[in-house]
Amino acid sequence: MKIVFMGTPSFAVPILKMLHQKHEVCLVVTQPDKKVGRKKIMTPSKVKKEALDLGLEVFQPEKLKDNYQKIIDLKPDYLVTAAYGQMLPKALIDQVTCLNVHGSILPNYRGGAPIQYALFDGLKETGVTIMYMAFEMDSGDIIKQGKLPILESDDYESLSEKLSYLGVKLLDEVLEDLNHGIIHRTPQDKHKVTFAYTLKPEDEYLNFHQSTERVLNKIRGLSPEPGAYARIHDTHIKIYKASKSDIINRDVLPGTILSVNKKLVIATLDGAIEVLLVQLPGKKILTIKDFLNGQNIIKQGDVFIEGMK
Repeated sequence: MKIVFMGTPSFAVPILKMLHQKHEVCLVVTQPDKKVGRKKIMTPSKVKKEALDLGLEVFQPEKLKDNYQKIIDLKPDYLVTAAYGQMLPKALIDQVTCLNVHGSILPNYRGGAPIQYALFDGLKETGVTIMYMAFEMDSGDIIKQGKLPILESDDYESLSEKLSYLGVKLLDEVLEDLNHGIIHRTPQDKHKVTFAYTLKPEDEYLNFHQSTERVLNKIRGLSPEPGAYARIHDTHIKIYKASKSDIINRDVLPGTILSVNKKLVIATLDGAIEVLLVQLPGKKILTIKDFLNGQNIIKQGDVFIEGMK
């Protein structure tokens, strides 16, 4: 089959690899290179890196809605998307059969952050949906779905990787069926739709005025990228890993530092968390032992401030 592939993050890379191995990928469409880090270094997407390694042509339109004719002109059998990051124009969907690999059990978690929200919400199970693309976001008919458990040890990186390989398996089966003229499509139940919209910068900040479970789930859903932010004084600290603390919250304000004696313990609404991995702006990720050794930024009794300002 002749396929145009569209994707951007690491979730999409195993899917691209499978398509390259079993089909003719005539074009890879991904988001433009972005400035990353304090030094603002222009960095290609994970999909672009993989496509170039495979010797595939890469197309990076700033706005797909204004620049999609190249895809139509190739006359692919299918256009396959996996976490691309832009809405497909209606004219493109109308002229090319478009399939999407989505990281949730639709109609739950339509949108750009289904894996993060599955972790935020403390789900015990999630999965992947292969679907036909429609002009309304993630609203197309379902072709095939698969599920997997979410482990307590999972974070965004580990869950994304597992879902990606599940997506590879399901998409491979769907393309095999389509090649043999076997077509499945089930409309989504509009009454069961929920959303997981693309994260905004303010969504990356921790709110300690929530339960311990909710705070820990937020950290899991943002680790290792982009990392969960916590703000204290004039410093924004990223927290990548934490666990439930056995220190009792003695009626202090949520966000209060209960201990900096070998452990960093922060009060939540109903208990406390123990921070395990942190990062200061422009610095390396550190274990909490290394972070607390000689630091003069925080002390016991200080309070983390809600929000990003």
